[in-house]
Amino acid sequence: MARSRPALPPMVGRGLGRASAAARSFGRSWGRVLAPVLATVRPAGWVALVVAVAGLVAGLLLSWREPALVGAAAAVILLLALPWLLGRTRVQVELLLDPQRVVAGNSVAASLRVANPTSGRLRAVLLDLPVGQAIHRYDLPGLAAGARHEETFTIRTERRGVIPVGPATARRADPLGLLSRDATWGGVTEVLVRPAMVPLESLGAGLLRDLEGVTSDAVSESDLAFHALREYVPGDDLRHVHWRSSAKLAGAGMQQLLVRQYLDTRRSHATFVVEDRPDAWGSPDDFETALAAVASLVGRAMLDEIAASLVVGERASNTGAAQSALDTVCRAVPGRTGLVTAAAAAAAAVPETSLLFLLGGTGTDFATFQRAAVSFAPDVRRLAIRVDPGQPSRAAEVGDLTVLHLAELGDLPGVLRWSLG
Repeated sequence: MARSRPALPPMVGRGLGRASAAARSFGRSWGRVLAPVLATVRPAGWVALVVAVAGLVAGLLLSWREPALVGAAAAVILLLALPWLLGRTRVQVELLLDPQRVVAGNSVAASLRVANPTSGRLRAVLLDLPVGQAIHRYDLPGLAAGARHEETFTIRTERRGVIPVGPATARRADPLGLLSRDATWGGVTEVLVRPAMVPLESLGAGLLRDLEGVTSDAVSESDLAFHALREYVPGDDLRHVHWRSSAKLAGAGMQQLLVRQYLDTRRSHATFVVEDRPDAWGSPDDFETALAAVASLVGRAMLDEIAASLVVGERASNTGAAQSALDTVCRAVPGRTGLVTAAAAAAAAVPETSLLFLLGGTGTDFATFQRAAVSFAPDVRRLAIRVDPGQPSRAAEVGDLTVLHLAELGDLPGVLRWSLG
């Protein structure tokens, strides 16, 4: 039979609990103290530290003079590196990018300005600036009080995406790179790289427009597009009574009021929904072609003063601002959402959509386009763009959905002209 362990007295238990809590607090305190100290040791410094400890221990235990000399030399080198860490590094760092939004293939002129805001002289420091996956390293000279120094460089862009620049890190280190103390200045500034775009004709072709927007077939009791007169029914707003016509009926012996009836108008709003699942695209380049087509269409919408919204997987721009939609193009990445789910989210977020573009690849069949399109109101003009480099570019009307087969980006103006003409 197993014997139960006797319970500890209450006072002993409370004492052990307090001791355990104190030990954990002591460990956390020492961790906060040691973490910045250990962070100053570079890889070469760790090698020198291991050599110093191993050499001195071997020399003392084995009475071996050579390892002791090597260990002592390494320890002296580490001690000589310590003075380089003394002092405070206070600088003002300003990063200028021109332009901050650029089309792939163009360059960005960048300028890094460093100033000494202190009343004393700033010793020479090493400044690291991350640019994308690379690091630009600058040896800054000593700066007098209030002095400034500027470094200029060029950021070259090749593909659509986002290039993070910064934050700048001022590094105070010894000449051998054993120890260093880093201070981070500023934040991350992004360069938004848009895909190459093609010029397009107006997206307003084939759409009825008035001064306030696009008229629909929906009858409204209050709007700007006058439609007809009808008889008054209880509950109608008396502000919409057409008194002149009602007076004519009264003169003819008919005691009946007539009220104005209108057609709904809506602001032109183009919504773009892009398939984000990788298996729906023949290759990653097809996904890039689709995003380049979206960027071209959004750029045209901006010229036409048409609001534009974009949904690519979990990334969305629902404000109607074309500039925001172009930024979303830059940030778009493959995901798992799918075209149908993204279209449902877009329809809920942008109910005022008047022109819809659905974009997919070779793995997106017509049924998927149809299921995505039904999330929107019946009076929305719907177009599907299927990127397929293996087939010639063409356009076809299938029910209320216009399907554009796009082999390459350069064919977009032609097939779009046919579909919106």
